[in-house]
Amino acid sequence: MDRWKCFWWNRGAAYGVVSNEPEPFSLPSPIPEWPKGEGFAKGSIVLGELEVINITKFESIWSCYQSKDKKKGATFYKPAGIPNGFSCLGHYGQPNDQAFQGFVLAAKASVTSEGVSLPPLQKPVDYTLIWCSANWQEDGHDGFGCFWLPCPSEGYKAVGYVVTKDSNKPSIEEVRCVRADLTETCQSHDTILNIESGDLDFAFTIWMTRPLLRGMWCKGVSVGTFCCSINNSLEDEMDISCLKNFDPSFLSMPNLDQIHALIKHYGPTVFFHPKEIYFPSSVSWFFQNGAVLHKKGDEDGQPIDLDGSNLPAGGYNDGEYWIDLPDDDRSDQLKLGSIHSSELYVHVKPALGGTFTDIVMWVLLLQWSCNTQGWFAEYLSQKDCGGEWVNASNLEYIEGNRAIIYSSKSGHASFPHPGTYLQGSDKLGVGVRNDAARSKFYVDSSVHYQIIAAEYMGDAVAEPCWLQYMREWGPSIEYNSRAELDKIISFLPISLRFTVERVFNKLPVELYGESGPSGPKEKDNWVGDERS
Repeated sequence: MDRWKCFWWNRGAAYGVVSNEPEPFSLPSPIPEWPKGEGFAKGSIVLGELEVINITKFESIWSCYQSKDKKKGATFYKPAGIPNGFSCLGHYGQPNDQAFQGFVLAAKASVTSEGVSLPPLQKPVDYTLIWCSANWQEDGHDGFGCFWLPCPSEGYKAVGYVVTKDSNKPSIEEVRCVRADLTETCQSHDTILNIESGDLDFAFTIWMTRPLLRGMWCKGVSVGTFCCSINNSLEDEMDISCLKNFDPSFLSMPNLDQIHALIKHYGPTVFFHPKEIYFPSSVSWFFQNGAVLHKKGDEDGQPIDLDGSNLPAGGYNDGEYWIDLPDDDRSDQLKLGSIHSSELYVHVKPALGGTFTDIVMWVLLLQWSCNTQGWFAEYLSQKDCGGEWVNASNLEYIEGNRAIIYSSKSGHASFPHPGTYLQGSDKLGVGVRNDAARSKFYVDSSVHYQIIAAEYMGDAVAEPCWLQYMREWGPSIEYNSRAELDKIISFLPISLRFTVERVFNKLPVELYGESGPSGPKEKDNWVGDERS
């Protein structure tokens, strides 16, 4: 699945950073003018009682590095150029070894908030000092850096921290707190900075934040701010929250014409290995060239209509039906696929409360596989191991703003660069080898695609019949690999068995056998967020 995460607030906005580190990132080509619509790419989004705008221009406040290489540290910023009427919600930070492409939201009361008893935004009444570098004896920082938590009035929540260059408290005009009922719970994820110290009271960790509940119908909105804690641990309940979108219309999402324009502008090209022999195909080619539907208890399978209209629709994967290869010479042809017929199947869904648009691309490789790509990041699927988010600045581009995805030989895991990747233990050098390289074999998703679902648009997209098939797209297969590995473990000294077993447990479960893969709608990330 190739999913794009596109965040459209201010078309063509450049990142401005008053700092030498990290370097700003911009896409290779300018952003085009999108087809007309309602709320997509209009510059601001109304979340109900709040209207928010994306801020991408910053002023550097404090830098910290933990070695002679300053890129090993982090830099923290204050948003700059906030339009009149909007208020800062918190400051931003990121590691120095990543190109700068950050954002934070600024907010103001929307028209719909008029007449409410409590305003949606309120100044903090005070600040609590969380951590300060004043007593740090090492040289790995740029002067003072103090981190403050806004203290909200009763009934309000802080949604970000403030960083200062000295130990003086920030002004209460610096940020605004948000009425509690307009917020949702957030969680920490990737670490921005980890300062270790023998003095536990001085140890300090800073994380990025995101909504705790994420998925197609979840309402949490990322503010772009960070969270932090002394003693390198967070309490059960975080001191800050994220925002919540109360607008059920998803007017900020693209219409059908805009989706086509986005795909044509950003659609990645998937390259297969020069020695690849197993290629994807279109669903119709798969059905037309011999795929058969089996029912439990029946010996003979039946051919599948070109559009999948005779497949059982709805329900769940109960094991009563499965799709299999024909029991004749056509089986080998189906295994090889047909790259010339291949197309990527697009599912468009709201993410992060509709402030992001996920354009998810699925490809049929005798199984359903998926990745994700976008303006801020690309999600690359790697089978049962989940996948990884790759920042847009770490991608390769083939033409304009269209990224490259490398599909590994035979395994079809996805990677951002050519090379050899190991699924297993990098330390011991044991695992499944994935070779990825550029070749003459590729699929250009900006041309070869079909939009199959966009639930937020109602009936605007007609879903194909085969998408409603919830059972398995292949037979169950068992290998004796696990038994052989267990034999190897049994011959090892007891002192090594546990270590080797942990390595084997990191190997993809497909090595030991697998049930036929279920269709896209049976995957947890059809409605939910990508695993990472």
